[in-house]
Amino acid sequence: MNVTSYIKQTLDISEKSINNTLQLLAEDCTIPFISRYRKDKTGNLDEVQVEQISKISKQFEEIVKRKESILKSIEEQNALTPELKQRIEESFDIPELEDLYLPFKKRRKTKADTAKEKGLEPLARIIMSQKSNDLMFSVSKYLNSEVSSEEDALQGARDIMAEWINENMYVRKNLRRLFQRKAVITSKAVKSKKDEEGAQKFSQYFEWEESLSRIPSHRLLAMLRAESEGFVKMNIGIDKEEAIDFIEKTIIKSNNESSEQIAMAIKDSYKRLLEPAISNEALQEAKEKADKKAIEIFSENLSQLLLAPPLGEKRILAIDPGYKSGCKVVCIDEKGDLLHNETLYPHAPQNESGMAMKKIRSMVNAYHIEAISIGNGTASRETEFFIKKIAFDKPLQVFVVSEAGASVYSASKIARDEFPSYDVTVRGAVSIGRRLADPLAELVKIDAKSIGVGQYQHDVDQTQLKNELDSTVMKCVNSVGINLNTASKSLLSYVSGIGEKMAENIVSYRMENGAFEDRKQLKKVPRLGKKAYQQAAAFVRIANAKNPLDNSAVHPEAYGIVEKMAKDLGIKTHELIGSKEKTALVKPENYMTEEIGILGIKDILKELEKPGLDPRKAAKVFEFDPNVKSIRDLKPGMILPGIVNNITAFGCFVDMGIKESGLVHISQLKDGFVSDVNEVVKLHQHVRVKVTEVDEARKRVQLSMIL
Repeated sequence: MNVTSYIKQTLDISEKSINNTLQLLAEDCTIPFISRYRKDKTGNLDEVQVEQISKISKQFEEIVKRKESILKSIEEQNALTPELKQRIEESFDIPELEDLYLPFKKRRKTKADTAKEKGLEPLARIIMSQKSNDLMFSVSKYLNSEVSSEEDALQGARDIMAEWINENMYVRKNLRRLFQRKAVITSKAVKSKKDEEGAQKFSQYFEWEESLSRIPSHRLLAMLRAESEGFVKMNIGIDKEEAIDFIEKTIIKSNNESSEQIAMAIKDSYKRLLEPAISNEALQEAKEKADKKAIEIFSENLSQLLLAPPLGEKRILAIDPGYKSGCKVVCIDEKGDLLHNETLYPHAPQNESGMAMKKIRSMVNAYHIEAISIGNGTASRETEFFIKKIAFDKPLQVFVVSEAGASVYSASKIARDEFPSYDVTVRGAVSIGRRLADPLAELVKIDAKSIGVGQYQHDVDQTQLKNELDSTVMKCVNSVGINLNTASKSLLSYVSGIGEKMAENIVSYRMENGAFEDRKQLKKVPRLGKKAYQQAAAFVRIANAKNPLDNSAVHPEAYGIVEKMAKDLGIKTHELIGSKEKTALVKPENYMTEEIGILGIKDILKELEKPGLDPRKAAKVFEFDPNVKSIRDLKPGMILPGIVNNITAFGCFVDMGIKESGLVHISQLKDGFVSDVNEVVKLHQHVRVKVTEVDEARKRVQLSMIL
């Protein structure tokens, strides 16, 4: 089987599309570039499909490497028969490959190894053949100084048979199927830990039982965390009698003394070898599925957060609110540069609200502030009420933004490099202002795990999580496009084909030579070669460039096509850009080239209609209920405005303007069955919710969107 056939088993995509995509990936083309600028080669595959091809081809490579390693190991043991070699070469199933390798795997000395050293393997073969009519006579032949009794001989033979049964591929394969269909996961409390701090949040798992195949990802991850913290003990199992009965029917073919010994070996093999191994495999498989689901949810949430509506290039006054330590206030300009900072104390215990009002009015006027951004942490609501009492000379929009990850950014090397002379409080306040202006540009500076829009992100496979989140950030950055002259190193590093080192070189070049005047100038950046330019050029924008196409998603390789279109219409290139009437006159089939086919030409025409269009919506002001300031103000039956601030597999959390977010369970999102929370709500969506239950002691609020 080749890689194309392997991919085709999973994806319903033509061989031609798969082969062309693999070729582009082998040429170091990025997924955003392939899906956007090579549609004619891939057969119009989207980013998700290109990424799936990339992932499955890597899986294929890993299987091929594992097969090579197994073949080499068995060959070194002089045990590789032509039949075994063929079976390994033809298999692309990892459990099957590991089963084939199991008898040859290097391991610690086993009971069977000890019995073989005592010369008991021939006896085990006699018993396993089930043909002996006088077993004790056969046993007597194997008594010696190391095997002193008949029972010792039989025990040794059973140890060897138990290992053979464990290595039986048919037995292992069918036991796996039994576990996949019928395994039950149970958990019981560790009595000595039940009353410890932190145990109560896992109390539902102190006595729990559920089908492993049906357990939701969040519940399995929660149970695994409870076990890792020592509060519960978990077990995965199937009906023992059913399993042993199946093995006996498979192995035992007679009814004599030999069959009794084999039955004993089967029980031992199942308890000591098969059950622990297969149950562990079943748990690992379930954990991998749970990880995948959790990572998918995190990735989707992150995407929605990064593509949240930007306010745009505005002068912003940002506040990181607080009580005793005061409110850190900063003023930033249109580019996000810091103009001014100071600390004010409008709340208790200082209560200097009069002075704070005067100072904020003064800053708004002095720095021509156009909007105010308030972090949603401690004292957020009080600060919002305080700001809304100030009589400004002009109307100002007031936004409350998520602080998630701001403290991580403020203590990071990126923040220290940006603001070496300022402390973490100033950096955090600047981040709160910048994430209103452009959430994408600011949030890429923070480790995605710290943004707080996932579930159990510290419990899932960290390599997979990082790869998936990096891929999500890259998709978001390239779907929007970035301003080459204002983008930070962090933002640039996610542009197709660039990466961290190249981003650093671009920023250094910009500092030494001033703003980029056109895309071609990118080629002058040290170490940015032809390939990197091809992959990156169309994802960067240059505002007010001499060539207006430099501020669009049209790739430089297609500039000649656009110029020919304009020439054929008897107009200048810039007259074609933004004119739906003129682009409608263009016949796409007249401009196809070897590299750019009909799909590419149609994409160019779409872009010319609305060049550089930001796919994100505009930021909207949101107001919480002014009468709700803490959990004590909530009463069942109340209907309140809220903002979705996290999405999980079991529902979504809604910020109602108090410290605690309320949970809308998946069953309460709308009338009827909901299979995917993201079908109903999106992150940062403005919603109306009904309070159904308030548990003040546990600080839990249950909500419903079925009003």
